[in-house]
Amino acid sequence: MLKTRFLTCFSLLIFVVSFGQMQNYSYKRELIGVKDTWHKLTLPNEIFEKVSPDLSDIRVFGITTQNDTVEASYVLKLNDEKVVATNVPFKILNTSYNEKGSYFTLEVPSKATINNLQLAFKQFNFDWHINLEGSHNQKEWFSIVEDYRILSIKNAETFYEYTNLTFPNSSYRYFRILVKSTELTELKSAKATYNTIENGVFNDYTIKRMTIKDNKAEKRTEIEVELPSSVPVSFVKVHVNATFDYYRPITIQYVSDSLTTPKGYLYNYRTLTSGTLTSIEKNTFKFNNTIVKKIKITIQNEDNQSLSINKIDVKGNIYDLNIRFNEPATYYLTYGNALAYKPYYDLDHFITKMTNAITNITLGKEQVIIKTPKATKSPLFENKLWLWLIIIVIIVLLGGFSLKMIQVK
Repeated sequence: MLKTRFLTCFSLLIFVVSFGQMQNYSYKRELIGVKDTWHKLTLPNEIFEKVSPDLSDIRVFGITTQNDTVEASYVLKLNDEKVVATNVPFKILNTSYNEKGSYFTLEVPSKATINNLQLAFKQFNFDWHINLEGSHNQKEWFSIVEDYRILSIKNAETFYEYTNLTFPNSSYRYFRILVKSTELTELKSAKATYNTIENGVFNDYTIKRMTIKDNKAEKRTEIEVELPSSVPVSFVKVHVNATFDYYRPITIQYVSDSLTTPKGYLYNYRTLTSGTLTSIEKNTFKFNNTIVKKIKITIQNEDNQSLSINKIDVKGNIYDLNIRFNEPATYYLTYGNALAYKPYYDLDHFITKMTNAITNITLGKEQVIIKTPKATKSPLFENKLWLWLIIIVIIVLLGGFSLKMIQVK
């Protein structure tokens, strides 16, 4: 009997604690379509304005038919681009030079495929074009890429190099590089790789407002981009309309918080990434997924004329929740708790056992979680007459004790 009562009390305690946990969150949305043990949920853009920046306050709670509250564990997956580079061994057979430029012949001993060459030269400050050819016997050569541009800029203020060759998958025994330069070129090192790319899944965001300002005093262009709401961003592309070569340092920041002043809002910025805006690259900038609403792009022009910016592309990787449901219940995605810590589940250690046959579920409409008002303690004595009565009783008792002590003397 004692054991039964203990288990009953323990179950009630677990229920109260779990229910209390759900009450600590501000919003919930019902999970629709839960039928199996494993399901996948794609997080919608609407929730990111109401979750913590690190997504630590996301929980999946369920209410059973017995009104018990249970928590389902999940794995948060970021659908980011993944690049796997496999090194391919090779050796440099010979180098030569003629009126066309410098030649470097490479031999790949194995029947390996490569699609990337990372070159390093002893020279700096060059602007060269490269031809790459492949051959099986060094007698017949086949063109792989022509007039591939590489660039190096080194001075007291900056150091920039673009010397990586990316080309279609090629499987040859020999590769020949022609560097078109009137000066003798010295190849310091080379690295051949086969890169496989698993493309990420992105959301393309509509830009609500964009302003471009040329700050001539500071010799820079400032671009402010505002999105309709706070969303995860990991990709920015700058479209430049220019027929001339350019090379400009660029910094991409986001508004982390703001202060209200008599002159308006004062914004605090944090850097997402920095790099170089050039005429020879695609001008795409990638960084860690960060929940942002306002972005500031600063282009340093120095003494050059400002660049004409056509448009800005902003994208963000999609988040998926892979959820494991252990028992039947009506489940909710809950969020909105600035004090919540990131959950740690056993599931994190067994991701490899996650089934591939995982089906998608959807979300219902957002509901505000109604907070249970905290009970306020009433004063011990709401009527002051009770307080006066107690004071009188204490005085009478003290008087009685005093009289007894006098009589004893």
